Amino acid sequence: MRQRGHHVHKGHHGQQEGQGGQGFADRRSPDRGAERRNAPGDHLTVTVHDSGSARTDGTFELYCHPGRGSHLDAKGACDKLDGMTKWGKDPFAPVPQSAQCTMMYGGPATAHVTGTWAGRPIDADFKRTDGCEISRWSRFEPLLPRTTL
Repeated sequence: MRQRGHHVHKGHHGQQEGQGGQGFADRRSPDRGAERRNAPGDHLTVTVHDSGSARTDGTFELYCHPGRGSHLDAKGACDKLDGMTKWGKDPFAPVPQSAQCTMMYGGPATAHVTGTWAGRPIDADFKRTDGCEISRWSRFEPLLPRTTL
């Protein structure tokens, strides 16, 4: 196991994500659900390298509500992200620097996700360099592809 240094992920306007304040909207809350389903702007660009498949490597566009775009599983990816979105939490936050992670390698795959989700700007990197990063990648499937390595 290795311990990472401390890292604070700052959200829009410099607020710390997951610590109250203006977090991500809970798409399932009764007072916000219809508003989120009809909100324009849920658009992500996903760029994947070295996934082990030419089919899943490349740049894909994802639009949600309704799910569409060049992403290979737009509906599945949108549904997954909807389920991960909670008020006050940033589903795209990096692995905390203080996390204890197993020293295992999940392959060379990398991904970069940019765009807007739940009204918030997204600029997130993904890799499979240790147990924590592999787990984070897996939580985002099918937004991110399953890898063959």
